[in-house]
Amino acid sequence: MSRTVTLVLVDEGGAPLGVLPPFAVDIPYWPEVAELIAAAGERFGVEVAVLRILSAERPIPHGGAVTYLAQATEIPDIHAGPVEVDLSEHPTRADYARPGGPTETLRWAALALEERGRGPVTQAIQQRTWNLSAIWRLETPSGSVWLKHVPHFFDHEPTVLRWIAESGEDQPVPPLLGSLGGRMLLDHVEGVDLYDAGPEIRDAIAADLHPIQVMAALNTTDLIGAGVPDRRPANLTSDIAGAVTEHGRTDARLDALVAGIDERLAKVASCGLPDTLVHGDLHPGNVRSDGRRRTLIDWGDSFVGHPAFDILRLTEELDEPDANHLIDTWAARWRAAAPGCDPHLAVELLRPVAALRNAAVYAHFLDNIEPAEHPYHAADVGFWLSRAAEFA
Repeated sequence: MSRTVTLVLVDEGGAPLGVLPPFAVDIPYWPEVAELIAAAGERFGVEVAVLRILSAERPIPHGGAVTYLAQATEIPDIHAGPVEVDLSEHPTRADYARPGGPTETLRWAALALEERGRGPVTQAIQQRTWNLSAIWRLETPSGSVWLKHVPHFFDHEPTVLRWIAESGEDQPVPPLLGSLGGRMLLDHVEGVDLYDAGPEIRDAIAADLHPIQVMAALNTTDLIGAGVPDRRPANLTSDIAGAVTEHGRTDARLDALVAGIDERLAKVASCGLPDTLVHGDLHPGNVRSDGRRRTLIDWGDSFVGHPAFDILRLTEELDEPDANHLIDTWAARWRAAAPGCDPHLAVELLRPVAALRNAAVYAHFLDNIEPAEHPYHAADVGFWLSRAAEFA
């Protein structure tokens, strides 16, 4: 499966320049833009920065025919077609998705690296752009640096990285070189992302996170005060009820689950595990390893809440015996850290709640991104509501 890409070009002020003819790229994933940027340069001799998706042929990602808005300084007339697209402003648009946005983000990064003695930037390669982040790999004389710009609902990520780094030596998070709002500079971490990790590595990932969570459990007030989202029971219940009301109102099982959620969460609280810093999307692809150590990346989904949400995410896609073993070892760590607690019961009580929380997360994304980008997440709400109904 591949993508057929059409680029609508504007200049840094948003003035239309034209449209490039469609062309194919091998990588099907809509947010991945490095290959299509390189192809535009090779085929048409134009240097572009991708701003955002405008439309897609398929109702869900990935593959198919996709049209992007991209920024350029000029376009060869021989390749240009007229612009026939709505380029009006939208209130939920991320700064990096606006004309001039990538230029400003790269300018900030270059100055920040110079101030830290890590400049100059010799090459900037845009890797990914979508409604959850824009990412560039910056080459400097002292090595690679990653520039990440996230929307407002993820702009606590650098706060979390800084807090973890300052709480102890040799923490398993990427080194934060600087940040401003949702912009952050991260030092390069060698290795590969562990998408296909088996149970043994997943258990090691859980062990890496555990001391961070034990420490964070003593600092939840500070974390919330610094801007980390509060997803303890009161706020969690409100988020879930809103998602079910908007997207799952025809399922009686979900109505019953929501009706009993306060009682369920009270039982979870009685299990004795503390609220803490939750990664929020702890799948192995968000862990990078060079074979010797692991680094936990992508903390944009992090929040203050129950630690069982992370082990439930980490055990997804495992068969039941392997998942149960991971939960057993995770539970043993928490029983040692919080004597008298009942981690196993907390996991079982939270299993349907975790699915509801996932649905609420995707519903929140839909509420905070422009309609053209809804295909990225629209199917996810219904999927997780269905899973919650099955667990219930």
